[in-house]
Amino acid sequence: MKRITFLLIIFVAGFGVMAQSNYKVDPAHASVNFKVKHSGITFVQGRFDKFDGAIIGSPGQLESARVFFNVSVESINTGIPMRDDHLRSADFFEVTRFPTMSFESTGIEKVEDGKYKLHGKLQIKDVTKDTTFDVVYGGTVKGQDGSEVIGFTAKNKINRLDYNVAFDPDGAGIGKDVYITLFLEFKNN
Repeated sequence: MKRITFLLIIFVAGFGVMAQSNYKVDPAHASVNFKVKHSGITFVQGRFDKFDGAIIGSPGQLESARVFFNVSVESINTGIPMRDDHLRSADFFEVTRFPTMSFESTGIEKVEDGKYKLHGKLQIKDVTKDTTFDVVYGGTVKGQDGSEVIGFTAKNKINRLDYNVAFDPDGAGIGKDVYITLFLEFKNN
């Protein structure tokens, strides 16, 4: 009886591992975007052009999945080269010292069908803080190559001063709040 119970546990555990997949972000069908208030009257938008990420888990059980994401800060792009160079400088991101931003999930909470709270650790420069993204699951389709493709939109608002991005600390010219929007497709291997 003990042997049968042990084999049953091994089978169930093995099935759970097989049901999980590794999904890598598809940069051709994804974007990492942000906007920041300028002079209190409008927004400046930008994006990061180089990033990678992965989900380990199953679309049917997102609450037990793990999410990892890395962004090359050097790839910041607001469409104005002079501004982008300033954002790469020690006044803002200090890309020579801190070339990467990263996120690692600590938990996923289902809010309602297709909507989740993605909790995790966001590291920008020399600061790592707990943060939560509001996530909408877009669905799952088969890719042209037979892979499984899953889509998400994730949004968050952070205070840049919390991460030592402290140029214009009173926020008169450059707002303190940064609004982040990610449009992401992931493919399994």
